[in-house]
Amino acid sequence: MRRLFPVTDETAAPAGADREWGLDELAEAYAYPVDVAGPGPWLRANMVSTLDGAAQHEGRSQPISCPADMRIFGTLRGLADVVIVGAETVRQEGYRPARARDDFAARRAAAGQGPAPAIAVVSASLDLDFSLPLFTSPLLPTLVLTGAAAAPDRIAAAEKAGARVVIAGDGTGVDPARAVRALAGLGLYRLLTEGGPRLLGQLVAAGVLDELCLTVSPMLTAGDAQRIAGGPSVAVPSRFELTSLLEEAGFLFSRYRRP
Repeated sequence: MRRLFPVTDETAAPAGADREWGLDELAEAYAYPVDVAGPGPWLRANMVSTLDGAAQHEGRSQPISCPADMRIFGTLRGLADVVIVGAETVRQEGYRPARARDDFAARRAAAGQGPAPAIAVVSASLDLDFSLPLFTSPLLPTLVLTGAAAAPDRIAAAEKAGARVVIAGDGTGVDPARAVRALAGLGLYRLLTEGGPRLLGQLVAAGVLDELCLTVSPMLTAGDAQRIAGGPSVAVPSRFELTSLLEEAGFLFSRYRRP
């Protein structure tokens, strides 16, 4: 993996050096802001896109990913308090509970974090299979973010399965800003969303996204696959600043932050 734009400091590998970045180096490069609880929660997104803008191939992101992308994926999870994901992505990608990893155990313990991030599923309908391991056997109880008008029987089913239901909207849907505040109220400040596109679009439109970690895959898929963010457009495009850029095997791993 080559560094094309600074990610840590000038003592790191020189630009153009071709080597594999270790997990400790990646953890430092992708660290959350210091004392993240002070200024408030920090929400980053991790997404992958092909050259022609597809966020998926045949409904899944794995076919357009690569081993280096998965290393960064694991690093971002290893640093997060909670992973926020849309219900459709849970269904399409076959989500399972986040697992504890020895490589991040000491770092997480020093930061006062549990052994693995919690998973928070955003769902208005609560049309989820609560018999899946994501709900029945996680290291930390899976959170379900929904609206106050969600069907009581579905809320009861989620709670019976062991999930913790968090109300983050007045209707059936979830208010993104309220969801971020609700998670922070539970002591979860290092927030990571892995999509899908509809959820990311809602977070962008609500102005609550602080950082985008985007992998650009050197593939062309054509077709009608979704972009990384969907839904209504924002009135004024949000401009982010490039903070780092890595490359491996033609894949680009970029980080953009809110100015």
